[in-house]
Amino acid sequence: MSAKLTHLNERGEAHIVDIGAKPVTARRAVARAVLEAAPSTIEAIDGGTLKKGDAIAVARIAGIMAAKKTSDLIPLCHPIGLNKVEVDITVEGGNLVVLATAETSDRTGVEMEAMTAASVAALTLYDMAKGIDRAMRITAIELMEKSGGKSGDFRR
Repeated sequence: MSAKLTHLNERGEAHIVDIGAKPVTARRAVARAVLEAAPSTIEAIDGGTLKKGDAIAVARIAGIMAAKKTSDLIPLCHPIGLNKVEVDITVEGGNLVVLATAETSDRTGVEMEAMTAASVAALTLYDMAKGIDRAMRITAIELMEKSGGKSGDFRR
């Protein structure tokens, strides 16, 4: 099945997609980012003992703020009203896992808002701990699920 790229017009030029005729529907997306670090770094972040402060609290706020600014950061991304953004950060398998959820009632999806939130939260964790572990790496930024809209539901 061949999909047409809707951000390109008939001349192949980038443009913002007209969503004016689309119905407003409830939409939800969940994205994930994974930060790998040394066990002592994970412990310092999770335990709130970094010199810069509570990295998890700061990363959570950074992720929420990023979701709200997605259309300013990603070209051709529509500004949408967010009903809800949650950023959860947990230790799983020796890594920090950021799970960002975004919800809206709008004409377009919130996948980019959720992925931007997860990305910026992970980058914030990296920034706050880089003084003790420069070998950290963000190994995954991925859409885990989405619902709502014409394209239907998706679950990784």
